[in-house]
Amino acid sequence: MVTPSIRHPSLVQVIFPSASWLRDLLLVVGGVVFVALLAQIRIVLPFTPVPITGQTLGVILIGAAYGFRLGFLTLAAYVVSGVAGLPVFAGGAAGLARLLGPTGGYLVAFPLAAALMGWLVQRFGVDRHPLQMVGSMALCSILILGLGSTWLAIVLQTSMADALAKGAFPFIPGDLVKMAIAALLLPGAWRIVGRTDRSEKGSSQE
Repeated sequence: MVTPSIRHPSLVQVIFPSASWLRDLLLVVGGVVFVALLAQIRIVLPFTPVPITGQTLGVILIGAAYGFRLGFLTLAAYVVSGVAGLPVFAGGAAGLARLLGPTGGYLVAFPLAAALMGWLVQRFGVDRHPLQMVGSMALCSILILGLGSTWLAIVLQTSMADALAKGAFPFIPGDLVKMAIAALLLPGAWRIVGRTDRSEKGSSQE
């Protein structure tokens, strides 16, 4: 059943309209693997314990393509998988120590950011327009970097200004690149889906 807050279907809902537990399970597993692969794209910075990774791009793409419910569940499953011992975190890391360590705030923020992105998509259809995608991803990045830096300040027992210098500001250039990628991929995917739908309707009318 579609809730009143959902005005626009997600990409997954259009491509796979028949909802089932098997569909959702396969999408969650595929999403976890996708984010885990992007997590292995890692750049270590000498002045911070938080590396630059491709994880946040995966978080945004999953949230936008899956919608708020399935996006949240997928990223929650990703975090749980890593805590349980699967090597899905950056650098193939795993374990509860990652959640309790300097990067824990970012991991906690991932499901929330995916849910926020999914809600913006299903409420306002932001994934159809590049500029709206950039703005929406900026909000998600603020959420991730804000929670991540706050947790970093607690773990390192340092000031918030120092935590932002180590856990937020260095990642802004990379986030801008990820915004550009997402702003091209999602609207482009909708154009492909739209053309496919039109061609199928045209064929059925012949």
